[in-house]
Amino acid sequence: MCGITGFYSKTSSTFNNAILKMNSAISHRGPDSNNTWQDKNSGVVFGHQRLSILDLSMAGNQPMKSNSERFIITYNGEIYNHHEIRQDLKKIGKNIKWKSNTDTETLLEALEIWGVEKTLQKIVGMFAFGLWDKKNHTLYLIRDRMGEKPIYFGWQGEGDNKVFLFGSELKALKAHPEFNRKINRDAITLQFRHNYIPDPYSIYKDIYKLQPGHYLKLSEKDLTKGILPSPVMYWSLIKNVIYGNSNQISLDEENIKNDFEKLLKLSVKQKMISDVPLGAFLSGGIDSSTIVALMQSQSNYPIKTFTIGFKEDDFNEANYSKKIAKHLGTDHTELYFSSKEALEVIPKLPSIYDEPFSDNSQIPSFILSQLTKQHVKVALSGDGGDELFCGYNRYISINNWSKKFDLFPKSLRKILSYTARTISPYNWDKILKLLPVLNQNTNFEQKINKGTRALEANNLPDLYNIIFSNWQNPTDVVINSREPGTLLSKFKTELPMLNNYEKMMVLDLITYLPSNILVKVDRASMASSLEARVPLLDHKLVEYAWKIPHTLKMRNGKGKWILRQILNNYVPKNLTERPKMGFGIPIGNWLRGPLRDWAENLLSEKRLTQDGYLNTKLIRYKWKAHLSKKNNWQYDLWNVLMFQAWIDSNN
Repeated sequence: MCGITGFYSKTSSTFNNAILKMNSAISHRGPDSNNTWQDKNSGVVFGHQRLSILDLSMAGNQPMKSNSERFIITYNGEIYNHHEIRQDLKKIGKNIKWKSNTDTETLLEALEIWGVEKTLQKIVGMFAFGLWDKKNHTLYLIRDRMGEKPIYFGWQGEGDNKVFLFGSELKALKAHPEFNRKINRDAITLQFRHNYIPDPYSIYKDIYKLQPGHYLKLSEKDLTKGILPSPVMYWSLIKNVIYGNSNQISLDEENIKNDFEKLLKLSVKQKMISDVPLGAFLSGGIDSSTIVALMQSQSNYPIKTFTIGFKEDDFNEANYSKKIAKHLGTDHTELYFSSKEALEVIPKLPSIYDEPFSDNSQIPSFILSQLTKQHVKVALSGDGGDELFCGYNRYISINNWSKKFDLFPKSLRKILSYTARTISPYNWDKILKLLPVLNQNTNFEQKINKGTRALEANNLPDLYNIIFSNWQNPTDVVINSREPGTLLSKFKTELPMLNNYEKMMVLDLITYLPSNILVKVDRASMASSLEARVPLLDHKLVEYAWKIPHTLKMRNGKGKWILRQILNNYVPKNLTERPKMGFGIPIGNWLRGPLRDWAENLLSEKRLTQDGYLNTKLIRYKWKAHLSKKNNWQYDLWNVLMFQAWIDSNN
């Protein structure tokens, strides 16, 4: 696991200083060593920060050249089947004299022999890398199938100073002297709707994220003329969903469960390969408990597990984690934290996440990563189970909403929605004062706002987008903005063969998972110089999961049926069967208490007006309503606070 940087420039005067600054900006991703490579004739420069996991010797340092020196790579990630790749190369008569035991060298030689497309079809892992082909004068940027590892890119500067930049994090690009820091106001609307800025956008103009399962290929002509070609898709989740749905496994339930357990066990085993200490995050939920159970079943010593707890009981799952760890016999460590520790983390968030990011579970994720790093260098995570096996409670609620809407004509729903939406927030305030019965519901205005918009939904993706958005019309709050289209807004009529639950799972897998969950995991762990691995997102397992009949995922109103059956073989039901809690924090209460002064400073009328990005009147209205406990606007306000805090740290 590492940090990658690089650029193309026509002028060589700033090569050394620029790449060293870019490397230094992301040293936390790889503190063990750093190196650079440059070719002044081509104008291509690579940088690398190494977190040594496999083959800790200097032979694994990057940027690395292939044996023929045709390819140079700066690579971040893990190729879990790299030993099998070496055997495959040997079988076809390639007797390579390996210089190291690293997956980086394996990847390079595979690219040399098979080329880019064939190699990408064969490798299993999480990765993002830059590759320079000296023979064809071509630069590649490549990202893994599920989006576990990040890569940003874009053109900056003008004329002879125009440069193409790329890196693992935005702070690496910002370290280059030609980076212009122009904020993309339209991207702010996406953050206010979703908590995150989805691929391919970023907070900066002309800087993009490479989407999962894609590669970007820049020819010599593209580089010399400053052209940005469209990325190429080499793996499609949608195509695999369609194929899996058309080729459902016809075995009985027991055989499917056994086959899936073997596949998951293999994925866990692959993720446990490491030359440094390894452990796992354990929340006490179905997903992480299953991963830890399968780890412990394949280990000769107690697996190190880590949990954080909240001092507020309503948000605390640490006691469940502790019981599961004791049952499995792991070497368990836990840490309880409060608003005081959260206050210490909050100032670091803009730097950790590089752009406005407002999933408030970012705080416990970072604290957990810091705790874990004190003991191990690699940690396995249970992420992906909800999206693959129908685990979110919202799937049930939105499915029920959809059924209710079918009872009312669309024309009637539109009239009701329009009528309710003509009432401004300020007039709702007056109505609530006149109707004490309604005013007893502290979130009445919020529910009315969301419910009336939901009435206008034309299809399931529309309904999904409305119900699970924070600011329903973010262009009202972001001045001079226009909300861009996303994969979510474009997903209208695809996959008609799927039921509502499955469609929502697909929506999450292509949007929420890579742009929120995996961003949170990557940044929180790498800010702590910790490698996080996600066994459930092995692409072979993902492809298999879509061949499993849906009745083995959702049953009797509960998701993740097949995962529960596997976990039951290792952990008693009474330790795992309980309502889902997630990884949130009591941010609403904290904003009225220990975080109030911090928030008031960022949300002051003077500050908002001077910055000139946001609608001061609307934000102040919601802030006052939240403080009075009339409404719980915690998520809307956290969007604003994370943007304001980011502005502070980036001026």
